[in-house]
Amino acid sequence: MVPGENESGLHRIVVVGGGAAGLQIATQLGDRLGARRKAHVTLVDRARTHIWKPLLHEVAAGSLDVGHHAVDYLHHAHEHHFRYRIGEMTGLDRQARTIQIAASKDAEGREVTPVRDIPYDTLVMAVGSTINDFGTPGVAENAIALDTQEQALRFHQRLINGMLRAHTQAGPVRPGQLHVTVIGAGATGTELAAELHRTTRHVAATGLDRIDPDKDLKITLVEAADRILPAVPERLSAEVMTLLAGIGVDVRTRARVTEVRADGVALADGGFIPSELVVWAAGVKAPPFLHEIGGLETTRNNQLVVTPTLQTTRDPDIFAVGDNAYLVEAGTDRAIPPRAQAAHQQATYLVREIPRKMAGEPLPPFKYRDFGSLVSLGHYSAVGNLMGFIQGKNMFIAGLFARVMYRSLYKMHERALHGTVKTALDAMARTLTRRTVARVKLH
Repeated sequence: MVPGENESGLHRIVVVGGGAAGLQIATQLGDRLGARRKAHVTLVDRARTHIWKPLLHEVAAGSLDVGHHAVDYLHHAHEHHFRYRIGEMTGLDRQARTIQIAASKDAEGREVTPVRDIPYDTLVMAVGSTINDFGTPGVAENAIALDTQEQALRFHQRLINGMLRAHTQAGPVRPGQLHVTVIGAGATGTELAAELHRTTRHVAATGLDRIDPDKDLKITLVEAADRILPAVPERLSAEVMTLLAGIGVDVRTRARVTEVRADGVALADGGFIPSELVVWAAGVKAPPFLHEIGGLETTRNNQLVVTPTLQTTRDPDIFAVGDNAYLVEAGTDRAIPPRAQAAHQQATYLVREIPRKMAGEPLPPFKYRDFGSLVSLGHYSAVGNLMGFIQGKNMFIAGLFARVMYRSLYKMHERALHGTVKTALDAMARTLTRRTVARVKLH
């Protein structure tokens, strides 16, 4: 245990996971309780910076510079009256009310922080999700996921290096050499495919004249279901399909992947897609370390089963939010989907209700409201459906208005972390900076 973790005897709130939900909870409870010395709020995460996960496809494509959008946990914690502890959670002792944190190491393998325990009175699990490869051979070795900032940056570097290699090599571009296959046509995969189509052509136009964008560059989107974006309304899916076809993205539906190889992707029908870069974006599950951790109830996908108040079924002092929480919507047999809007609503609920729990008051049930879906195709367009905004009906939107609505979701996230004034100033600064920097990151 770290000396001095609770010298004043205040209630200890520990949030594990600095994603959208976890960082919002730590920030707002820090401002409400930490600043007034009503509680100690601690955020635990293995990374040092935060970036909004729906932006990772832009990081991978090179159209978004991490340095302009990343939130430094240590600085942010200081500004908002909570503490940040670096490390990956490895265990839970519910009797002792502690979580176990692994040692953190630098790039050379030297220990930065030791193995340690962190005590809690209220614990919030917000560790998000990882890819679910469904046991498909070759995924771990030959595909890249987009779960973290590091993975997105690694993919981008491999993409740029591949294009430089093709430009300088002695022979012509080989079949599949500059092909990118994206497996999984949910929101992440679909948005990445569109963004890559634009950015790869921009990179090729910056002096790599030995690469023919129309001949050598190819983006393939693979989906096992009957249509892309299977979780959204069919009209929205059809609109996106038309847009992708218009820009030349090769879309394969009803295509089940059986193996990912170093040189491409094998399909169940015997087909093969040559590709030296493969992104796996098909399916998610909670991190494996959560499975029955501390004797808590979990699902087959490692999610923590929670009650309508987001408390775990076997321990009311432990909450779970976001992708790692499993909650069936009231009056239905459907679980709340792992989406950014669900995580934001759950975080807002806990910020309001944890102080009530500390005061011994009963908690009202969490109520999820589905506001619809938005899909951004970057420079090309955006489409979506807004639910319940006009006399209880759905409204289909596309084009500029949809793009503005999509960007407003990110602004809502930034506002939850930084407040209205700072978010507005940052938006103005980025607008001015965009005029003076490269449209696509080339390194």
